[in-house]
Amino acid sequence: MKKRRRRLLLQTFRDTGVDKILGSFFIFFLFAALIVWIFEPTINNYFDSMWYCFVSMTTIGFGDVSATTLIPRLVTVILWLYAAVVLAIFTAVLTSFFMDAAKLKANESVQEFLSELERLPELSKEELEELSKRVKTFKKQ
Repeated sequence: MKKRRRRLLLQTFRDTGVDKILGSFFIFFLFAALIVWIFEPTINNYFDSMWYCFVSMTTIGFGDVSATTLIPRLVTVILWLYAAVVLAIFTAVLTSFFMDAAKLKANESVQEFLSELERLPELSKEELEELSKRVKTFKKQ
């Protein structure tokens, strides 16, 4: 079952294009960090710039590193907007995945139940009683 869920998740990512969205966002993040590092005199290295972009993008805002010039501030706004959109899309895709996984599980249960019903004459008394209990439980849902 875990293998099916993993395949379903990857298929959902491919079908919705979220894999490309996440990839392009990661590239934009690295590019934004480079722009901030080049144009912001208070940021001394690329890793500090990446930290600044991460903290800004996640709206944590520790304040240990900040942008003081126009271009890095504009890049920060664009990065934050892009991150908000990507997060919303990613959340929607994950929700869709969990809904599809629940449907898959329900369909498998129904298929298993139907296969038992097909061989009803062959079932023992204990198996019939177990099937009866499952039907009663299914009705309550």
